[in-house]
Amino acid sequence: MAKADFAFFHRLRVRWSEVDMQAIVFNGNYLNYFDVAFTEYWRAIGLPNVIAQAAEGKELFARKSTVEYMAPARFDDELDVGVRCASLGRSSLQFVLEIYLGENHLISGELVYVYADTEKRKAVAVTDEWREIISSYETHAPVDIRP
Repeated sequence: MAKADFAFFHRLRVRWSEVDMQAIVFNGNYLNYFDVAFTEYWRAIGLPNVIAQAAEGKELFARKSTVEYMAPARFDDELDVGVRCASLGRSSLQFVLEIYLGENHLISGELVYVYADTEKRKAVAVTDEWREIISSYETHAPVDIRP
């Protein structure tokens, strides 16, 4: 992907507590960066936050996360984390994330969530309203992978 493929970026600065003995960001922290950026994406496009979802008895459950490392980030770097919804299934949402330092692509990742009934812990359909909000926000419309 290219940086231009993302309609949303969240900027964050690497803190001292996030680097390891090699003076680079400890690998597990990139998932935290993804989570923060995903939360800000969700807020920016106006979808209900986790508290509102829980009140309705539905939530997004994490199904898959991947991280691919191209180059490290270091203490005090200002990173731009791009978030893009790549596909929407009946109950699943796939997000592609990339981390940049300026124009340098450092990290790629994927987050897959399943929208589910909290009590039954069973998948439910992503609402048409959510589909419309996400699709209208994205630069490239998410692929519809419903069966």
